[in-house]
Amino acid sequence: MKERVADPDEALVLLAGRGDQAAVRALVAGKLPRLLALARRMLGDSAEVEDVAQEAFIKAWRFAPRWRPGEAKFDTWLHRVALNLCYDRLRRRKRISGEPPPDQVDEGPAPDRGLYARDVGRRVGLALAALPDRQREAIVLCHYQELGNIEAADLMGVSVEALESLLSRGRRALRGALADLAAGV
Repeated sequence: MKERVADPDEALVLLAGRGDQAAVRALVAGKLPRLLALARRMLGDSAEVEDVAQEAFIKAWRFAPRWRPGEAKFDTWLHRVALNLCYDRLRRRKRISGEPPPDQVDEGPAPDRGLYARDVGRRVGLALAALPDRQREAIVLCHYQELGNIEAADLMGVSVEALESLLSRGRRALRGALADLAAGV
């Protein structure tokens, strides 16, 4: 028998499933920033990022009335939905064009401030985008979404050992791609 998973969102999901708008607003307020961050790191396109978050919440509200407490944490399930939506969009991009997406408008600080930080952030983003999908997913879940290895492995449908291997290869590739930054150049 599978052990019951403690879920801090259980009560809100059950209320949302019954149409409680306050519960819906509380869940969106609590989960939206992390979903947007996940989609932004996976996709890079702000319009697609918002679409993914919206689609993930629509699926959540449709599923909420059938939610069965204890089977999985709502947060983990919602992340999996968002990741699947990101992968759908990435596959669609590959079919439409073999070229990388166009450069995005920098919404950061004025050009005379933080040039180095912006350049580093851009370089890290490009290096992250160049990783194979599964390595990027592992890095994003563990380092940016701050999930533990067990939860991230479960979300990805792999063993903890496989996740750690993906993380190791991804980190090694990032170190290689960003070696000149580490050297202070």
